[in-house]
Amino acid sequence: MLRLLAILIMTLILVPVSHATTTLKIATLAPDGTSWMKQMRAAAKEIHAKSEGRVKIRFYPGGVMGNDNSVLRKIRIGQLQGGAITGGGLSSIYSDAQIYTLPFQFRNLEEVDAVRGVMDKRIIDGLQKKGFISFGLSEGGFAYLLSNSPVKTTDNMKGLKIWIPEGDTVNAEIFSKLGISPIPLPLTDVLTGLQTGLIDTIASAPIGAIALQWHTRVNYLTQVPLAYLYATLVIKEKAFNKLTEADRELVKQTLQSTFIKLNQQNRKDNIAALSALKKQGIEFISPTEQQQQAWEQHANVTLKSLRNDGVVSIELLEEMQNLIRQQRDSNPVTKQTEDIMINRRDTALKSSLNETHSL
Repeated sequence: MLRLLAILIMTLILVPVSHATTTLKIATLAPDGTSWMKQMRAAAKEIHAKSEGRVKIRFYPGGVMGNDNSVLRKIRIGQLQGGAITGGGLSSIYSDAQIYTLPFQFRNLEEVDAVRGVMDKRIIDGLQKKGFISFGLSEGGFAYLLSNSPVKTTDNMKGLKIWIPEGDTVNAEIFSKLGISPIPLPLTDVLTGLQTGLIDTIASAPIGAIALQWHTRVNYLTQVPLAYLYATLVIKEKAFNKLTEADRELVKQTLQSTFIKLNQQNRKDNIAALSALKKQGIEFISPTEQQQQAWEQHANVTLKSLRNDGVVSIELLEEMQNLIRQQRDSNPVTKQTEDIMINRRDTALKSSLNETHSL
């Protein structure tokens, strides 16, 4: 009997322990087949292999789970564990997440880098305090106005059917002060809106306009950075903590590394996409410096109101604006010089565009 018991114990010791698989369901607006999805799927495959099957990430791309607000709602009820959410979308759970996306704050990417080098961690920490784990911010690029008629001034916008993202209270207020009634739509309805004539003017980063085929329905691009866009992959902290400590560290390191690469690649892709839009016949409109300043003044009136209403943290906004001011003081660039830099950049890209990108 003792011999039989010993054999049974040894058998149990030698049998491999089966670990249950934890599936993290992640939604994103990014269409399947894009650079973003390819890199995220590669990261998921690496995590699955290194965790020996304990962690599986399942993606729902192309907006099939709805817009940012819908995704966040599904995360709260446990239908999803995470999502790739824009800075504006995250403002519903952490208002300061939209700090980078406020209109007319940045004039160039050097200013963006000066701010993000200091403040990215503030946003990531702020999200964690709200119960969401972020693995880094991925650049979406500058949003430009894309339209069917040339726009140089705010007066040119009157009478246009301008789209804003559903739930975008900041831009809704800006347009309201200009006497314009924008048309809010979820991202998934924008192309249909352009095709049917419901809208005729949008704001988008170049890579987004091409990936979502919006560029096929517009004729002009106003060459003024309206806002800086970014997104981040967030996972509900409660769901993340169900993983073992070792698996949490594996997921964290893998996704952080992926987001660093995505951030760098998106910048290159946006530069290439801007050139591609020009090559495809979209006419670039360049407002004068005086006209651009008028745009900024209109935006600043609204920002003052938002700050006074506590929509964004006064402390964080002032810190960002101080960092931008320091960058401008240390690297004064005139509008004319910026135009020269843009033209040189576009010229340099033309020779390599066809070799490195297929848009």
